[in-house]
Amino acid sequence: MLGEEEAVVLDVKPFDVHGVAYRDVTIAYKDRSVDHARLGPEGVPEHLEAGEVVLATKVANMVVSLRR
Repeated sequence: MLGEEEAVVLDVKPFDVHGVAYRDVTIAYKDRSVDHARLGPEGVPEHLEAGEVVLATKVANMVVSLRR
């Protein structure tokens, strides 16, 4: 199950694990459901901020990347 869905970024929290910059991201979909994802640098656009509209790529109902 692979798909994309438009969402609004509610929160982005950076954190570092062994020198790799990960992001905990909270997004909301048009139906008002909320999703959380912990993504590596390859899965998050640079300088992502709350309020931005993104396309969330989902595999098996898990967010695997965001793009503008």
